[in-house]
Amino acid sequence: MLFNSLDFLFYFVFVTTAYFLFPHKYRWILLLASSCYFYMSFVPAYILILLFTIITGYLAGIYMETRPHKKRTFFLAGLIVNIGVLAFFKYFNFLNENLGFMLGGVGMKNPVPYLNIILPIGLSFHTFQEMSYLIEVYRGKQKAERHFGIFSVYVMFYPQLVSGPIERPQNLLHQFFEKHNFSYQDLTEGLKLMLWGLFKKIVIADRLAIYVDAVYNNASHHNGITFLLATVFFSFQIYCDFSGYSDMAVGAARVMGFKLTNNFNLPYLSKSVAEFWSKWHISLSNWLRDYIYLPMVSTLSKKITKKKVMGIDRPVWLYSGATLVTFIVSGIWHGAAWTFVMLGLVHAFFLIFAIVTKSFRLNMATKTGITKVPFLYDFLQIIITFSLVTFAYIFFRANSFSDVSLIIKSFVHMKGPVFYENYKDIAYPVIGILFLTFVELKRRYFNESFAVMNNRKWYVQSAACATLIIVILLVGVFDGSQFIYFQF
Repeated sequence: MLFNSLDFLFYFVFVTTAYFLFPHKYRWILLLASSCYFYMSFVPAYILILLFTIITGYLAGIYMETRPHKKRTFFLAGLIVNIGVLAFFKYFNFLNENLGFMLGGVGMKNPVPYLNIILPIGLSFHTFQEMSYLIEVYRGKQKAERHFGIFSVYVMFYPQLVSGPIERPQNLLHQFFEKHNFSYQDLTEGLKLMLWGLFKKIVIADRLAIYVDAVYNNASHHNGITFLLATVFFSFQIYCDFSGYSDMAVGAARVMGFKLTNNFNLPYLSKSVAEFWSKWHISLSNWLRDYIYLPMVSTLSKKITKKKVMGIDRPVWLYSGATLVTFIVSGIWHGAAWTFVMLGLVHAFFLIFAIVTKSFRLNMATKTGITKVPFLYDFLQIIITFSLVTFAYIFFRANSFSDVSLIIKSFVHMKGPVFYENYKDIAYPVIGILFLTFVELKRRYFNESFAVMNNRKWYVQSAACATLIIVILLVGVFDGSQFIYFQF
């Protein structure tokens, strides 16, 4: 059941209405049942996999508290189960394929058969969310949840079940115990956020997808200019697709009184790749920072002396090494393919290069005098950051390494006409991007988000929302396409 479907509209209205009609002490039952139904609308049998990981996480959390002398054992057992399930369904065939390739190189046959495995929807998201719970309980920052039903709802809460945000137990678990009374403000704010998310998904992202898919799925037939346009389009497509889902998830939860993490904060107005990752997929970035990067830095910093390697302080190499490992994990998290590994490596290279050259770049900016013109300096940093991030998306979107090579080579020779079959293929996406940019610039520099939709006069708000609905109905792509991050 997709957020951009008519089925979800009826589902959302029914569940939300029932939520406020149910007595508070029984609402967790409604949320659990409705979340199970939501998940089973994709592949029903995979609810058993989710149940297995939930039972394991629930018991591991309790045993960590009640049997402190074996705390580490139960913690590792919980992690192994979660990582094992994720590894099997998401990476088994990828690893098996590479094993076969290596064995074939020495004249041996791979004895392990290829399995016809369908990746459960959103497996990476709810696996990381449950792992977050286990880590926080192990660190003593979260009490183990004794209510099995509430713990199950924490893992399965339908708005963020399949594509996040990845919630920490400290932020979400307690909210299931709190009584949420109907709030007109929550209703209107949530619905406006859902409407904006739907607009970004089916008016901008899905219309951009028509052009991007036509180019990237037929790479051998296109030229450098077309690839450049398609790559920029994809940069906005993936942003509107994923942030659109997040807006709808946060909005749907907000209507019922739940407050989820804001997963995006104007990432394309970032002035560095590091800043970009602090504003893009924030829940995942924070997860990787807190559970991989910072523990690595903390552990290794105790074992090194402050000397120089190749003229650079060892702490710089320490941060660079931790960055490399973190982004390899990030790349693998996104998909079981070498293109995703390269995606992580490319971003790691950008960040490490920024660390190593920080002083040099600041000196050069000062000497050229560009820092004396703050607007121009900020603009150049934003454009450079966007260009780097957009380049990295080639590895995300390309179907193979051969396509990656072809696309990058085509940039050397920027020639040939721009591909389009109808002027709408380019006109509508460009208008959508310009409108999105206008809204986000107002939010960044004038602190105004949906100014017209939040106008004090009710009839102005109503007219703005009605206009957005009309645009969605007239320009939106209603082909039932799923969200990009569902595959993760």
